[in-house]
Amino acid sequence: MLQPQLDAFLAAHEDELIAFRRDLHMHPELGYAEHRTTRKLAERLRAAGLRPVILPKGTGLFCDIGPADGTTVALRADIDALPLQDEKEKAPYRSTVPGVAHACGHDVHTAMVLGAGLFLAQQAEAGLLPGRVRLLFQPAEETPGGALDVMAAGGIVGVDRAFALHCDPRIEVGQLGLRTGPITAACDKVYVKVTGPGGHTARPHLTADLVYALAKIVTELPSALSRRVDPRSSLSLVWGRVSAGSVANAIPDDGIAEGTVRCLDDDAWHRAPEMMKALLQSVAAAYDVEASLEYVRGVPPTVNEAASVQMFRDAAAQVIDEEGVVPTPQSLGGEDFGWYLESIPGALARLGVRTPGSPGEYDLHRGDFDVDERCLAVGVRVLSATALTALWEGGRPGDAEPIEGAALA
Repeated sequence: MLQPQLDAFLAAHEDELIAFRRDLHMHPELGYAEHRTTRKLAERLRAAGLRPVILPKGTGLFCDIGPADGTTVALRADIDALPLQDEKEKAPYRSTVPGVAHACGHDVHTAMVLGAGLFLAQQAEAGLLPGRVRLLFQPAEETPGGALDVMAAGGIVGVDRAFALHCDPRIEVGQLGLRTGPITAACDKVYVKVTGPGGHTARPHLTADLVYALAKIVTELPSALSRRVDPRSSLSLVWGRVSAGSVANAIPDDGIAEGTVRCLDDDAWHRAPEMMKALLQSVAAAYDVEASLEYVRGVPPTVNEAASVQMFRDAAAQVIDEEGVVPTPQSLGGEDFGWYLESIPGALARLGVRTPGSPGEYDLHRGDFDVDERCLAVGVRVLSATALTALWEGGRPGDAEPIEGAALA
């Protein structure tokens, strides 16, 4: 059975994985600077007899486990940190790098995928892996762009399904949050520049009243854009910066507005740039100003495939319990795991990291974010069982017989 095998593995390795996570937490690295993290991972994987492949830019890697024939399943972790100050004054593993912290749990994700990989390598040696598992240790999720680098390097070539876990401080340790369909949102950035002839505020009729036009653009675009798509897509344009002029009695000749577009629907996300460009030109023309749009793609929505979510559910029933699976809401946060799921089926699940019964709650992207480290063992169990469930195409991997001719560990 799978559960006793995982129990034995974690009895031998859980302390090591916690120490590995703490080491990463103390030495966080920003996107595309994860050289130490990459080196540590490569060293540990090589020590287990595996052959990691470092990505061309020098940070991040992928590593195959098991035979190349049959189904291939990917487990993904993100390895970068955030440009935030670690505010956990009493934690012995507090960040030693000023202004940089693992405030989103990527150190936890990395340690869990490493642990699952080490366990699955044992399974492969014992002839209990009927296909291949590819570990993806991705750089620059927060930048973003790391997922695209993995894909450009061939990291998902031949992969049939991909799975990932993300820390969720709203869910207690021992629980897994699942959702079919969109679970995170697309997140893009937009830059609007408005230009026109400047002039005196006493004679706005002799010029283009640029500030008024910019105000109309800022107020009308979000409303008009939301009415051009199905409201269930949750397409949302929110401005974060608006600037024009420097004195009270002069109409400026340019102004800018910057914001983000978030969306839960993949089709609406693909249509958003052209819709926004057309609406912008329509509003600008009414006030005789010129408007240009720079639309910067961020990440697509992460859309969980139903069959992959069921594999998470079936795996969790084996290694935690059915009551441990809880529904999780959609989020308007971005996650570049969505890039993988545009090409292959898969699912992202939420892993509970909050101490059961704890009155406090640490949110993501905060300097005081931390986890109950018992979540590491839960994550290793869930990822390992999910990979095996996917490889056995929904069978009971723990009941499998060794592959003929394989060595037993």
